[in-house]
Amino acid sequence: MHSEPFLRAALVAAARGWSVFPLVPGEKRPAIRGWEQRATVDRRQIHRWWSGESCYNIGVATGKSGLVVIDLDGGRGDRPPERFAGAHDGHDVLAMLADAAGAEMPSRTYTVTTPSGCHLYFRTPSGISFRNSAGLLGWRVDSRASGGYVVAAGSVREQGAYTVARHSAVAELPVWLARRLTPPSAPELPPMGLPRRRSNAYVRAIVEREAHAVATAQTGTRHHSLLKAARTLGRLVGGDELVEDEARAALLDAAAGHVGIDGCTAAEVEQTIADGIGFGRQLPRRITDAPRASHPRSTSGDHRAPSGSGNKPSSRWR
Repeated sequence: MHSEPFLRAALVAAARGWSVFPLVPGEKRPAIRGWEQRATVDRRQIHRWWSGESCYNIGVATGKSGLVVIDLDGGRGDRPPERFAGAHDGHDVLAMLADAAGAEMPSRTYTVTTPSGCHLYFRTPSGISFRNSAGLLGWRVDSRASGGYVVAAGSVREQGAYTVARHSAVAELPVWLARRLTPPSAPELPPMGLPRRRSNAYVRAIVEREAHAVATAQTGTRHHSLLKAARTLGRLVGGDELVEDEARAALLDAAAGHVGIDGCTAAEVEQTIADGIGFGRQLPRRITDAPRASHPRSTSGDHRAPSGSGNKPSSRWR
């Protein structure tokens, strides 16, 4: 295989103003370190990367390119959650969400068919920044934005090729989708031993600290960091200090930037979070007294494994 088709595809993406970088041939992992900072529209650099026999796939740095890409995955034969009963894949789920919002299915935009579904490209609204999300919108619906990337059209993997399904301008992200991608505000929690203001601030500080640890975890520590954070928040869920949906949403948002990198999948992230929260719930923690909210004591020091907790990590990604 010669690199010429990949070079042409990279130049086409760059001509649209999208910052590109090389992915491992036949895969969707970055082939270079610091890919987000080095992603570029510079034709000379693109020629250097895709010269000779360098058959790199093409990555588009979404946030750097001013894009939000909605990733609609296939159902893989799995049964959807009850709220999306009848859906076969991410496309059906997005259609359901659009209908619930009283809007049209947002399909009139540049679209790429992937080996497992499709990518819908949207322009990021001015003055707004979004992070990656895994499952925040719904079953089999993810998004890539700041800190993320997608595999561009013209790339090829063993599972299939990435091809343009709709040649059109990139539409602006619909308002209703932008609202759903906006992270939820911290929940209002009842006082548990501390005055309401101090108790809520203390719990929020724990959530923010654990989310930061997950988001900044490096390869080799990512699975452990996510599992540890999920256990910590699970203890607060078990003690009725934190709503489980809020804990899960915070962790999904924090881990979204790892999905698609070095073998990390959305399904594994979701399973790790579920395992960790389930483990933590069996060691409930209530906020009866605490140090200053700005420097919360670690809540994860108790590593006792409850009976039948399934405490051994099952994920292959690290």
